[in-house]
Amino acid sequence: MFKEYTKYDALGLAELVKSKQVSAKELLDAAIHQANTINPALNAIIHRFDERAYLAAQHGLPQGAFTGVPYLLKDLSFDFAGEPLTMGSRSIHIVPSQDSEIVKRMKATGVNTFGKTNTPEFGLIITTEPKAHGATHNPFKNGYSSGGSSGGSAAAVASGIVPMAGAGDGGGSIRFPAAWCGAFGLKPSRGRNPVGPSFGEGWDGAITDHVISRSVRDSAAMLDATSGAEISAPYVIAPPEDSFLQAAMRAPRQLTIALHQQPLVANTLVDKEVLAVLERTAAQLEGMGHRVIPAEPVINIDKFWHDFMVVICAHTAFTIDNIERWWGIAQVQNLEPQTYNMALLGRSLSAVDLVHAKQGWHETQYQTGKLLEQYDMILCPTVPTPAVKHGVLPPSYLDELLMRSAGVVNKGFSIGKYAFSSGLIEQLSHPVFSKMAFTLLGNVTGLPAMSVPVGMSKKGLPIGMQLIGRMNDETTLLSLAGEMERAGMFTKPSFG
Repeated sequence: MFKEYTKYDALGLAELVKSKQVSAKELLDAAIHQANTINPALNAIIHRFDERAYLAAQHGLPQGAFTGVPYLLKDLSFDFAGEPLTMGSRSIHIVPSQDSEIVKRMKATGVNTFGKTNTPEFGLIITTEPKAHGATHNPFKNGYSSGGSSGGSAAAVASGIVPMAGAGDGGGSIRFPAAWCGAFGLKPSRGRNPVGPSFGEGWDGAITDHVISRSVRDSAAMLDATSGAEISAPYVIAPPEDSFLQAAMRAPRQLTIALHQQPLVANTLVDKEVLAVLERTAAQLEGMGHRVIPAEPVINIDKFWHDFMVVICAHTAFTIDNIERWWGIAQVQNLEPQTYNMALLGRSLSAVDLVHAKQGWHETQYQTGKLLEQYDMILCPTVPTPAVKHGVLPPSYLDELLMRSAGVVNKGFSIGKYAFSSGLIEQLSHPVFSKMAFTLLGNVTGLPAMSVPVGMSKKGLPIGMQLIGRMNDETTLLSLAGEMERAGMFTKPSFG
């Protein structure tokens, strides 16, 4: 089974189990063989519980769409009862007593979870290089970033360890690593998937959890299983008229697509190879009968990413404040520089600053909504460049310099309020935010968005294109993605 294992997507593996061609144990054997062979060099998985998974395979998994399929969860927002949760941090070690709601729903599909995947500290940056667990390498090129914050999950999928893995997206963290690792990544609409019971929403609604997968249909089938409001959900949105899986298997109607080429972060350059893939993708979509027309959302880009930074820094300050309350100042001092800086920025903000930023989010939602009255969806790059080398994101030297200039190195988080200027915010965040110049739109607006693996750079690194849909219209996105996949537009990894 070892050689055949990577030839199937998750639904394909589940069908083998259902037809009794293989057992859940044999699939787990294959996944663990892959993990033992690949992960020591890749560092995608940071915690394993193989024996627990073998017991689950032996005693019977729930009957669902993915019964017996080996599975991994991102070590951030997925509470898996009885297994440690570190959130990529040296300051956190929690063992949840209950599953989060989305994990309950994922378990009900019959997946057999045997480990947790690597993530940057608290999912705050878009490369998976935490000091707690070390860097995850890009499966296509050692020493290069797998993206973040779901970089461990994307690398595990793209390398053939599992066909699908749990992931989350607050600023591009499903789509970004999917693009850099050559996988499919859908960020569902705000409110489509549950985030409780511990939280009503993440980052004021910017965060959505789902999966990174090798095939479109796997993502669609998992969304069928997990979507829907939970107790205390702040958003209750309409379900699709039919299943997401059915949508992924049929061609869409002729679509009118806006071609979005201008980055929404100032002073951001889009790589020529990425632009070439964008141009080719637009031409291929037109060849399939769709209309692709240049059109840009009317957004104040300087205010756009500043507003996002304000909201995320406020939430980071809340998180670090809780760490100090629960575990003491020693754990705060063990945080990574960029986390500490973002928390201090958040503490320096006022309630009025936060409301101004949320009003900016509303303006962005309105302007994007106006554009989507004329177009079915938006096409743009997922990331302005292919993957970069480790050590580029974040620029740690800058973080250390800013901390020292603020006089906060080796001091506690409770030392007071620091008035950080907008110029300092720009210095701190631009190297990272420039790479998020296309993904942030989906998080601020709450619109569904997906990254499709449609290109490769001359260095052999994947390039993804992003499609952003109308609110609550994952159906059309999945229909188009399925059509693109069947047309042979997707670049497929080779597992050797």
